[in-house]
Amino acid sequence: MTVPSLPAALAAAARGAAHPAVAVPAPRGTCSCGAEDTLLADRDDGTVVRHGAIVAKAHAPDTEPHALTLRVAAATRLPGILLPPADPAPTGLLGRRVTLWPYGAPVDPDAPDAAPWEAAATLLAGLHRAPAPDGLPPMRGPVKAARAMARMRAAGPHPAAAPVLRAWAALPAWARAEAPMPDATTTLCHGDLHLGQLIRHPAPDGPWLLIDVDDLGVGAPAWDLARPAAWYACGLLPPDEWLRFLTAYRAAGGPAVPADGDPWPALDVAARALTVQTAALAVAKSVAAGRPLDEVQQAVVDACDRMSAVPHELTKGLAT
Repeated sequence: MTVPSLPAALAAAARGAAHPAVAVPAPRGTCSCGAEDTLLADRDDGTVVRHGAIVAKAHAPDTEPHALTLRVAAATRLPGILLPPADPAPTGLLGRRVTLWPYGAPVDPDAPDAAPWEAAATLLAGLHRAPAPDGLPPMRGPVKAARAMARMRAAGPHPAAAPVLRAWAALPAWARAEAPMPDATTTLCHGDLHLGQLIRHPAPDGPWLLIDVDDLGVGAPAWDLARPAAWYACGLLPPDEWLRFLTAYRAAGGPAVPADGDPWPALDVAARALTVQTAALAVAKSVAAGRPLDEVQQAVVDACDRMSAVPHELTKGLAT
């Protein structure tokens, strides 16, 4: 008996969910609805296949089943903020945990001027203000940063690794996933916020919603603002776009930063951690591909180098 590939198995699962009244789903490529099976992503941390209105996702091999179930359940409780699943019960498939979701239209990467910064900020603020479900695991942002560092170390020598390692060592323990996070039991966080985590549902012009619950949990809400903050600090996000995001977050009552005044004391640690994470992944990919860093990757490495020289308050008001 031939074991199907993971994408093929996911396509079959998506077809079955898209056409539940059909006793035997049609073989790939012959569906009477006219929709094709589309591979949306195939990475170590997740494989995603779409068929029509349904998306099937195979989560990372080391995904903890109970934690994933809690995270998916949290999405069902926050419609209007998180995309609710098509099926609230994750299943097993070829040794992976699989979830089913409605398809939504993603952010257009070719239209940066139309990036939904205000929508992202407003959704985040709503998420951070929502009651955290009982038993929800910690937000996994710092764990992902630590894994990025481990990946860089395992990749082998690179001249850009030294400033990344210095910047990492200067972070407090919680940002390196070596100690509990501040606000570790009360604030609901996304854990991996970027524009790729927003979709319009129903497609193509429904309201914006947050997707991807793999890192959802309780923890420090500043982490969810850290990637745009880091991009702004590195010169990769224009000041007006950062201001749009920050202003909308504050207007929606987001608790991660003060309602007015300088937001940076609240964001500094998380922004530095996301800069280090991004740089570590850039260095690891550079080693693996045998090519030099590109301009954007070099910018985040340079930012890590500056972190060691510029005075900062890493631990003010935060657990170390």
